[in-house]
Amino acid sequence: MNSPHPHPDLRSRPRPRPRSGFRGRRLLVLTTALVALGSGAFAAAPDPLPSPPKGLNILLVGVDSRAGVTPEERKRYYLGNKDCGCSDVMMLVHVSARNDRVSVVSLPRDSLSEFPEHVDRNTGEMLAPHQAKLNAAWKEGGPSFAIEMVEAMTNVPVDRYLEIDFRRFMDTVNVVHDGVPICTDRHLKDPSTGLDLAPGTRRVLGGEALQYVRSRKADGQADFGRIKKQQRFVVNTLREIRDDLFHGTAGLRRFVATLRGTQQTERGISTSELLTLAARLRHLSPEQTEFATVPIRTINPLIPGVGATISWDEEYADEVFGHLREDEGLPEPRPVPQSETPLGEYEPYGGDSVLCP
Repeated sequence: MNSPHPHPDLRSRPRPRPRSGFRGRRLLVLTTALVALGSGAFAAAPDPLPSPPKGLNILLVGVDSRAGVTPEERKRYYLGNKDCGCSDVMMLVHVSARNDRVSVVSLPRDSLSEFPEHVDRNTGEMLAPHQAKLNAAWKEGGPSFAIEMVEAMTNVPVDRYLEIDFRRFMDTVNVVHDGVPICTDRHLKDPSTGLDLAPGTRRVLGGEALQYVRSRKADGQADFGRIKKQQRFVVNTLREIRDDLFHGTAGLRRFVATLRGTQQTERGISTSELLTLAARLRHLSPEQTEFATVPIRTINPLIPGVGATISWDEEYADEVFGHLREDEGLPEPRPVPQSETPLGEYEPYGGDSVLCP
């Protein structure tokens, strides 16, 4: 991947702009689509999207699904052949009531959760209350249960839901003309995903983009590093959309339709609603976006039947989510370390700070 020659994915050809799957992936292009601009593309968009007085909250979920991915793509991009049947990415996206700020808080997949009694969607059996990783909520109960758990753990109401798998993530990124830039000041190499990036900036399309947002062994920061890659990718995709893509209704609609897909889910955001949201946010700049990961208290000992998990700093997390509930920007970090692990420190940052040159 370090060749100076253009990647085969970048060969001259018509490029659509999708956004899909996101195993670590995928959040990514939600905010991207949100901020797409081009006033001419929005004129005909209906306006069914709610406008809550304290802002709109969207849960973005990237699922580990290879449906529609070809055998060649699985081999080339180190995707393997087995789905985990779980969500790999969860991002809570808050759009301010005045549409002048987007705040994104990532919820790590290994967050220790207390599931209430619920029906297992795979077996139809009633499951007793039990401990589990947050990413198992989608596997056990589907989108509705994932929404329920996020609302319970954050006390933030979820107004809309967007789900993306590997295929849709790659297709959405491929819609971006000439790909999306990713940049690093150090060599990133991950044997699990095949990621191999030399220092500097390069443009990638869907397959390489998926390798990047899935990588958690490239920088010694495990899932926390992967989350930051996903957030950075969102910001740079957003800029590419603003600068190069949406100069007409057809381009915007193609991007949004690819991102949205056809799946019907509870509170699922529709294509027309994404167009409406894009219209509301057409003047939003990277400086008006902000990102963070929920504050983490500790990495837990292995739990039988559950595995390796992390626990939130509940008091600190409630402060962060309290700002979203009140339609305020993310709070500044506290002056002294809070987490028992340095990787779990709450460190919000503005989208403009991670733009590639």
